[in-house]
Amino acid sequence: MTGSQNKKKDIVFAAYQDKRTVFRLKDIAMLTGETNFVSINKKLNYLVHAGKFLNPRKGIYAKAGFSKEELACVLYTPAYISLEYVLQKAGVIFQYDQAVTCVSYLSRTTIIDGQAYVFRKIKPQTLTNTSGVRRLDNQINMATAERAFLDILYLNTSYYFDNLNPLNIDTINKLLPLYNSRALNVRTNKVLSNAV
Repeated sequence: MTGSQNKKKDIVFAAYQDKRTVFRLKDIAMLTGETNFVSINKKLNYLVHAGKFLNPRKGIYAKAGFSKEELACVLYTPAYISLEYVLQKAGVIFQYDQAVTCVSYLSRTTIIDGQAYVFRKIKPQTLTNTSGVRRLDNQINMATAERAFLDILYLNTSYYFDNLNPLNIDTINKLLPLYNSRALNVRTNKVLSNAV
């Protein structure tokens, strides 16, 4: 085997040994110890054409069967999964929507392989504060139900919630100052007092 073939095998081997399913170019570079990004990019493009990797978006490479949650957190960073996606999982809202909803530095909807990824913009100081955001396996950042509740109330002044029982009111009150918004305080108190 030539040196370049050996490197290709090293990229595949290193990526498939890693538990992550989605990688940026810099992730592959760190896994392989390769510093020449042009060379890595060429090798990855070859591996995509050979069917060893998927290329769901420019500069992003993935294993077959990659995690949609992981891709959502890699598409536009910083970002974390929140809003309807988290509230649906927590049983706070019952309307089913397949979209992975995120909070980020921009507002955008991206569709990849039929899956919608919806990003909503929030102010930088709130976005970068990790209170109420859990770091899960494989680069996944996901809001707690309480943080998702506040995110949605911050971004949508008149949102209807089906079931507030899963939410911890003390946690909501601790997270409220992150938003530095009097209007959000009023909306939150109104929603919570109507639920009692």
